[in-house]
Amino acid sequence: MTTKQSIICHINNMKLPDGSRVFRYTIVEELASFGARIHVCDISETLLNQSLSEWEKKGFQVSGSVCDVSSRPERENLMQTVSSLFDGKLNILVNNVGVLRGKPTTECVEEDFSFHMSINVEAAFHFSQLSHPLLKASGNGSIVFISSVAGIVSLDGASIYSLTKASYITGQTICVDGGFTVNGFSYQQQA
Repeated sequence: MTTKQSIICHINNMKLPDGSRVFRYTIVEELASFGARIHVCDISETLLNQSLSEWEKKGFQVSGSVCDVSSRPERENLMQTVSSLFDGKLNILVNNVGVLRGKPTTECVEEDFSFHMSINVEAAFHFSQLSHPLLKASGNGSIVFISSVAGIVSLDGASIYSLTKASYITGQTICVDGGFTVNGFSYQQQA
């Protein structure tokens, strides 16, 4: 595998038993073991620094930024940092954003819906838009959305979260100027 650059987007205020953190560690360590240079983000500077320290001890090329992915300006600043670090090219964007405010559906209010949608859907979509020029410049860009079993199976107190994660599963297609992947299968148009 040639050296690839990757960004992994993550937010830590999930009310899940560190599920997102497990995915992030697994993804980072797998890609880093192939020699990838990786940039991660985290809402917590303390947790980010702990992770970076662990990866540095393993000899991985991982850098990081503090970023609240619910903030559009912070997402934009993060992608400017990534562009600078990786010379305007990005091979892989991993959208691992996700929050869960667990409560019964009948107790959810408009703010709960907006909160989940702005982070779980809007942030992931906006990161995809922001990364487009970097992915295109790499000549071989990929976008990976991390979903959840909650997108398929009903979980107590997670109706809005489930809705947002189901949006990643049902017919997800990501295009980067003509090339696209549908549910993991690559398609190239024939001339």
